[in-house]
Amino acid sequence: MNQLCKVIIVDDEILVRQGIKYVLDWEREGFQIVGEASNGQEALELIRTLQPHIVITDIVMPVMDGEELTRIVKRDHPDIEVIVLSSFSEFHYVRSTFQNGVADYILKPKLEAEGLLHVLKNTWDKIPGLVVTGGADDDTLSVDFVLSRLISGYEINYDFGLLSSYFPYELFFYLGCDMRSISTIDGQSLDRLKGIIIGELEHKIPGIVHCTVQGDQSMILFLINLKERQWNEAIDAVKLLSQSMAESETEPRWFFSELFHELSKASAVYQDSYLKLLQYRFFFPEKVLLIHDELPKPEGDSDKFNLSHFTEQIKRLQLEEAFTDLRQHVTSLSLHYESDVFQFKSFLGNIIFNVTNQFSHIKALEESKYALFRAIDEAQDVDEAVLILESFMNKVIQHTFTSSGLQASNANMKRLLEYIEEHYAEPLSLTDLAKHFHFNPSYLSSLFTAHNKEGFKEHLNKIRTDKAAELLREDGAPISEISCKVGYGDHSYFCKVFKKYTGLSPSHYRRQYYSQE
Repeated sequence: MNQLCKVIIVDDEILVRQGIKYVLDWEREGFQIVGEASNGQEALELIRTLQPHIVITDIVMPVMDGEELTRIVKRDHPDIEVIVLSSFSEFHYVRSTFQNGVADYILKPKLEAEGLLHVLKNTWDKIPGLVVTGGADDDTLSVDFVLSRLISGYEINYDFGLLSSYFPYELFFYLGCDMRSISTIDGQSLDRLKGIIIGELEHKIPGIVHCTVQGDQSMILFLINLKERQWNEAIDAVKLLSQSMAESETEPRWFFSELFHELSKASAVYQDSYLKLLQYRFFFPEKVLLIHDELPKPEGDSDKFNLSHFTEQIKRLQLEEAFTDLRQHVTSLSLHYESDVFQFKSFLGNIIFNVTNQFSHIKALEESKYALFRAIDEAQDVDEAVLILESFMNKVIQHTFTSSGLQASNANMKRLLEYIEEHYAEPLSLTDLAKHFHFNPSYLSSLFTAHNKEGFKEHLNKIRTDKAAELLREDGAPISEISCKVGYGDHSYFCKVFKKYTGLSPSHYRRQYYSQE
């Protein structure tokens, strides 16, 4: 039977997946990429749903690596062939996958069109009953097929009249929905959420045209076509949808790409706007919606960090001065949302490595070093990464503090806690407190951790959450109003924080309380 050979790509790096997608004219060669996943667990769900012929997988990935994925695929789906991606240093892992029945392997540094195509064609020969053609005739291509080719950047002869009738309006943009926060995502729940999103958009914006773009298992992506005057309506509709979902078990993040007016720009906008928004989300952890046209102006280049001076300060035990300089530099780096995430994490890891070396005699610091490296590498956003660094700096200070001055620090801590209790509903930051009490911010940060086993931000969130819970029990005010009363200007962020500390969304908490009365 003549058909396209269906392929799934599994790699935790989105740029690697994109590179594989663009290295070949897949459909013309007889193949079709039907899905992507960032780890083995996501891939297994895709495999059950899409039934691919070939899985191309990386070896080293979080959650479930390629070795375990290969073993499960060959056990549960013996007809599916697996091709492994690896580097030279990972070749010992590849040997074990061959024992589980992997069809072939490709070295990442040597990934090129000719070599990949050769491996793919050798692999499809192993699949019984699969006769692959060179792809469909361009004159009879479907809209979805043509759109996928346009987004991938391929030149294609297509019936422009067909696309014009399918996309009748003057404005295009990509709408993405990140579902990584859902712990039990599967094909059915993904389809259900797609239906909810489409239903809400169609209800709010009559006549809107949408087309699903295949991609990462944890993402839902649409190409949206509408009238120019409907752009603000689309934003308002998604804002309402995000607020309603913030009250449920799902807390997705949304991405609006740059606007464009010609389908010929579909690939450029996908690459230069939408994919970059996915990278920028690391630096905007509190933003539920990232809209290309509303991004702040990028900050100028940050000054290079003086590592030699910092190390000298550490050697002299001038920790307060050293960590103050470091915090200022990290804050500056955090504002450069166009920066490379890997480089940002590498800088934090390098700092931990250098400081730990200076205190190699402190066993607790030395033993925790590699766990901190892993934690930073796995951090989902800038706040999480910086919190890991803060925890490390506080640990360093605690291990180098003497017992002198403890009485004074206890008194200072009492004053701080009383002030926060009185002013929790106001905009508060560590810098604000430092100015008010004439303390150094690094001293305050260390003081909080030493006395409370939690940082300033966690302490403030806990107080605000407790106050919000009290209002939810006693006050019938709207939840958005309560969020403002306890110091949160962003309703969706308030719901996220409240659920983190209580395990329930605000509306669920209120319903549960009243049902027990």
